[in-house]
Amino acid sequence: MDNRFESNKNITYKSKNQVEFIQFSNLLKYENVITHCFTTRRGGVSEGQYESLNMAFNKTDDRRNVEENYKRVASALNLDIESMVFSNQVHQNRIRVVTEEDRGKGIIRESDIIGYDGLVTNSKEVTLVTFYADCVPVFLFDPEKTVISIAHSGWRGTAMGISKEAVGKMKEVFSCEPRNIVAAVGPSIGKCCFEVGDEVYDEFKSKIEWSTEYCDIIDKKWHFDLKAIIKKTLLDEGVREENIVFSEICTKCNKDIFFSHRGDNGKTGTMAGIMKVNG
Repeated sequence: MDNRFESNKNITYKSKNQVEFIQFSNLLKYENVITHCFTTRRGGVSEGQYESLNMAFNKTDDRRNVEENYKRVASALNLDIESMVFSNQVHQNRIRVVTEEDRGKGIIRESDIIGYDGLVTNSKEVTLVTFYADCVPVFLFDPEKTVISIAHSGWRGTAMGISKEAVGKMKEVFSCEPRNIVAAVGPSIGKCCFEVGDEVYDEFKSKIEWSTEYCDIIDKKWHFDLKAIIKKTLLDEGVREENIVFSEICTKCNKDIFFSHRGDNGKTGTMAGIMKVNG
């Protein structure tokens, strides 16, 4: 158990059955309605560069180890592994609506959820699972309509407004009103460590012109604040500022707790964002 985040009022760092994970203060207010977490790299059985709670099957980690990691996380959260539905994640901005018919896709059966970086549902029969190793997890919950969504917002997805797409899908399919949506933005690479070249700067400028306001030159490199861009995107969609919480944790700066693609030079495991409507 790590105590370095005790002063962070936006998150709760928990350990259960040796599995260490993060939950968000604004979502914990609804813990009777939803279950959620963002995993760390601690509490699993994977070894080497995947030590220890690697949640990715698409790496060279032993599948039996990853299966055991899921069993441990599911037990800690009192979730059914067979209810889980995985996103495919291709660094785009598409959001997939999932139902009970999608149960188990990606973990216990083959998935046809291809080309989606975000999931949304109102079903009590499915658990949403998305994956991270520096990219930004965006958790959304509408307590009025009991609708949940998680979006994997890498820099490309952020530039393409995936958070806007997630809110839009909640509005379109479930008649959610943005002012009711509660948002939590989880651990990810911070502005301190997210340095990029001119091509990324140009991409942001071409897709979201105002995004360059959240970029500075540090040591002759562009540094974007992805979380700030996501926040403004959510605000522009009508999500209220008081409903948005940030973990304020950089995964690269804390790579002993979190898998970090940049911090580990690409040789690393994967964390998971997990969310379910209780039934």
